Amino acid sequence: MATSLGDLAQYRRLLQMILVLGVGGSFQVGFQLSMITYTSVHVKAFINETWLERSGRPVPPETLTLLWSSIVSVYGLGGLLGSMASGYLAGKYGKKKCLLGNNLVMLAGAGLLGSSKAAKSFEAILAGRFLSGVSAGLSVPLHPQYLGEVSPKKLRGFANSTMSLFWSLGKALGQVMGQRELLGSALLWPALMALTGLASSVQLLTLPFFPESPPHLFLHRGDEEACLRAMETLWGKGPHQAELEDLRAERAALQSARSKGVWAVVRDPALRWQLYLLVLTVVTMQLSGINAIYFYTFEVLHAAGFEEDHIPYLTLGVSLCELLSAVLCSFIIEHFRRKTILWGGYGLMASVLAAVTLTLSLQPAELLLSRPFPSSAGPPGCPTAASLCSSASCSASEWAQLRPPARKGPGLWGPRDALVPGGGSSSPNPPSRAPPAAGAIVSVRVEIFDQSSRSSAFVIGSALNWVGVFAIGMVFPFIVEHLQQFSFLIFMGALYTSSLLIYLFLPETKNKSIVEIREEFDKLNFKGKPALALGRGVTAGGPSCTKL
Repeated sequence: MATSLGDLAQYRRLLQMILVLGVGGSFQVGFQLSMITYTSVHVKAFINETWLERSGRPVPPETLTLLWSSIVSVYGLGGLLGSMASGYLAGKYGKKKCLLGNNLVMLAGAGLLGSSKAAKSFEAILAGRFLSGVSAGLSVPLHPQYLGEVSPKKLRGFANSTMSLFWSLGKALGQVMGQRELLGSALLWPALMALTGLASSVQLLTLPFFPESPPHLFLHRGDEEACLRAMETLWGKGPHQAELEDLRAERAALQSARSKGVWAVVRDPALRWQLYLLVLTVVTMQLSGINAIYFYTFEVLHAAGFEEDHIPYLTLGVSLCELLSAVLCSFIIEHFRRKTILWGGYGLMASVLAAVTLTLSLQPAELLLSRPFPSSAGPPGCPTAASLCSSASCSASEWAQLRPPARKGPGLWGPRDALVPGGGSSSPNPPSRAPPAAGAIVSVRVEIFDQSSRSSAFVIGSALNWVGVFAIGMVFPFIVEHLQQFSFLIFMGALYTSSLLIYLFLPETKNKSIVEIREEFDKLNFKGKPALALGRGVTAGGPSCTKL
């Protein structure tokens, strides 16, 4: 990472572009993630008022629940559709044009959300949430790809880690702005829902002044001069011959290969282990326990005995912990090997979960029956930083359990409708939002796929991520209900397994070109088929890239 003032001056345009991409990218996803909880009471009241005005009768409780669940979950449907379209759109129009068009989609969604109360239409909220989800589904795979392509090799990890930083920043700002003293009131909640339109406007007005990514200009358009101009604009004056030679080598390797669709990527034997590791990182993110605490933070804190007025500030503290871990990840990612960060971080997170399970198991049984078991997973940054946040979350949860329980009625999670800021109740947030992968995970995903397959690979990963978020959010309360504190053993086993598989099979990608990384994977993909491996430029008898 650039550490001297000279380096900062040289890469100032790149840092500006990282800021623009972050504000219009993962920042909005994080804001949408936290904002919806703070508007739940007011949106339900608005639905009831609108229904009463239209029909002369209050809305039936089951209809209100269905409408609110639809408002929350339609965001996930839009996200899934957007992520599935991102590969095709990026290949046809380029990532810069896709992001600019994506801002128009978000502005349309923000306009519907902001005008819904004045129009007395909760249908406008549904449509706005759907368009916001489509925008999130497009930006989640495009943001890290663009970051990786506009960054030189020595800053690629740092640039990708900023995705997690902006995601956490958006989540924290959503919770700050959602306080009743700011925009979380009965009068200003439409402005809170439409606030992401401001971030989209910033990117829409500033991104045109930045160039398209150098790899896209060189590999897709064949314009070497434009590629060099983009490098000089983003990376400053200086010798960029090494980066250009890497692009030439990649172009030579891809001359006979066209941009691959999703099905072609799945069927390509040369991408078999890359896909295995992509699926592994997606599944591990879902089975790390991270989504459980995102979905049920309010429920956990309420069941732990905290008063309604204190819960918003406690959740804000959790978000600030996530933000701190994202900042830490940005600083350490270029000082350690990607592989070490991943397998070591997963192992440390699993050890934390083992300690939590042991601690809860040693408590008296009557306390276990009256206390929640919140997830202890950190933010989707690099796993090492995430495990530090996990420890902080565990400590906060244990401290919360020292307070007298204020629940009424049986059950591990307490009432199905948990109290939320501003009074009233809200059902647990359905799993309609996908925390984007960031830090070392995103860096690895960008680096193990070449230009012809990267967009389709991110489509696969994003689709799996949205589906996994939905599944985990639906089944986690039932897992906890039946397994009690031992539910963490599922997450612990998944993390230990992933740590071992990454240690054995993931080649190191830091400061390597895509051609070098592909040669390492060819030793796995064509193991036992030396003729095919030699045909792809792998030296016969070369050292294996794995511990096996």
